[in-house]
Amino acid sequence: MNIHEYQAKELLRAYGAPLSDGRPITRAEDAKTAAGAIDGPLWVVKAQIHAGGRGKGKFIEADAGEKGGVRITKSVEEAAAEAKKMLGRTLVTKQTGPAGKQVNRVYIEDGSGIDREMYLALLVDRHTSRISFVASTEGGMDIEEVAEATPEKILSFSVDPATGYQAFHGRRIAFALGLEGPQIKQCVSLMGLLYKLFVEKDVEMLEVNPLIITDKGDLKCLDAKMGFDSNAVYRHPDIAALRDETEEDPKELAASKFDLNYIALDGEIGCMVNGAGLAMATMDIIKLYGAEPANFLDVGGGATKEKVTEAFKIITSDPNVKGILVNIFGGIMRCDVIADGVIAAVKEVGLKVPLVVRLEGTNVEKGKEIIAGSGLNVIAGDNLADAAQKIVKAVKG
Repeated sequence: MNIHEYQAKELLRAYGAPLSDGRPITRAEDAKTAAGAIDGPLWVVKAQIHAGGRGKGKFIEADAGEKGGVRITKSVEEAAAEAKKMLGRTLVTKQTGPAGKQVNRVYIEDGSGIDREMYLALLVDRHTSRISFVASTEGGMDIEEVAEATPEKILSFSVDPATGYQAFHGRRIAFALGLEGPQIKQCVSLMGLLYKLFVEKDVEMLEVNPLIITDKGDLKCLDAKMGFDSNAVYRHPDIAALRDETEEDPKELAASKFDLNYIALDGEIGCMVNGAGLAMATMDIIKLYGAEPANFLDVGGGATKEKVTEAFKIITSDPNVKGILVNIFGGIMRCDVIADGVIAAVKEVGLKVPLVVRLEGTNVEKGKEIIAGSGLNVIAGDNLADAAQKIVKAVKG
């Protein structure tokens, strides 16, 4: 689960991180009041969307201006005017895709004098199953670009969970970033509180880009991006309350309400599978035979008829779907339950595209009987390869 920059900064502030003063707004009429509560002499106006690259982004609407989603202003009136231009407009960045995202929230922040910009992140290293720090002297840039052009400028290391964060970790980062004097002590303290926040709130990724040295020589978190382990959010009601459903894909949002694992993709063949591994294999074999999957959808090992019906509805709600492949291996999941769910869903929402069903495992014969006796135009797949070939052929016409 991702949150907005201003929400991430509120969490960082609660843990004692050095930040600029700022105010979020959702209504244009509140812009001047919010800007007036900040001292200045510079006011930074930031569009709040769940995507990076806002500063270099562009608004689709011409009257929103061509300055991108991060703008530096020199008066309360100018800050309020720029905030009003952003609200309700669609911002396109390299992470949003061409459709962009509508700006429903704006953050007005006190401007900072910047001496130097750096990069810092904490994330879960899947190779070591540990929390890792990533730091670079090249702040304000995409870390992928830095890694490709100048990998020697990136420091990355994991923290042993047996010891947790120690002061020497912070000093290692401080030396790598070229910090001096009091900045080293500030870095040791900041890294410790970031690590504490990461662990206590079940964070998956925390990025501060840029981490700056101000013109007064102090460290400050100028930007913040934070994502959480969705499977652990139930333990943190305060984090769950920060969820902005308007930033999520409507199909993924609907799936989450029925405990379905769904990720929208760009292809034309909708997939309904039980088990993440089988779902990935299904997507791979669709690509092997010349088509693209429209989604990842794992109904889970204990899916009910109702969950299968909802999964089918979600797939068919995607206008890009030109065909559907149901691939079920019944272990805990019974094939007859899947068959009942598919039949119920088809009768409820209709079937306007080819549907191939491959069933194998527990109650497979009963499941096939249900499908065969439904009177629906469903294509049976004998095995995974056969099913994939049939749905690709049906879609390709």
